[in-house]
Amino acid sequence: MANREALRELQTRLASRLQAAKAEGSNVSSWLAVETAGQRYLLPLGHSGEIFPWTGVQAVPYTHAWFLGVANLRGALMGVVDLGGLIGMQIHRTEQALADSSLLAVNPALGVNAALMVDKLLGLRGTDAFVSSEAPGEGAPEYFGSRYADAQGAQWQELNLQAMSQSPVFLGIGV
Repeated sequence: MANREALRELQTRLASRLQAAKAEGSNVSSWLAVETAGQRYLLPLGHSGEIFPWTGVQAVPYTHAWFLGVANLRGALMGVVDLGGLIGMQIHRTEQALADSSLLAVNPALGVNAALMVDKLLGLRGTDAFVSSEAPGEGAPEYFGSRYADAQGAQWQELNLQAMSQSPVFLGIGV
C-alpha cells in the first residue's frame, strides 16, 4: 500500500511540476528518467504512459526471459517487459527488488499494450540537466537515441519508445 501511495505522490508532483513549468514558460522537461540494472535511461514523456507499482504478473510460457508476462493494469491487459533484460543485461532480481520496482505503461497512442519494468523512477529531466551529448555507439539498437552526461559525470541513454515498440526484438517475444 505504501508503494501505491508513493507512486500517486510522485505522479502528482510530476504533473504539478509540468503545469508550473508551462505556466512560467520555462524549458519543459522532455524525459522521464529511470534506472534499471544500474543503468540510467531517458524516456520521452510523449511516449510514456501511466506509472504503476509492481503488481502480480502472469507468466507466459515459451517467451524470452525479458518478457515477464501479462498484467491487468487498470482494466487493460498489458505485456510486461523487463527493460534491462530487453536491452541485453543479465538480471537476477530478488522478490524484494521486484516489489520495489515500477511498471511504466507505454503511451497507448503507440499502439502496443505494454509496460516496462524499471527499478527506480528518477523524476523529470530536460536538456538543461546535461552538459554534453553524443550519438549512439556503433551497433547500438535502432531505438537508442543520444547519450548524455550530467554535471556529476553520470551517463544517460535516451530511448525512443516508439521505435522500440515497433522493433522486431520487442515484438518477437517467443523463443
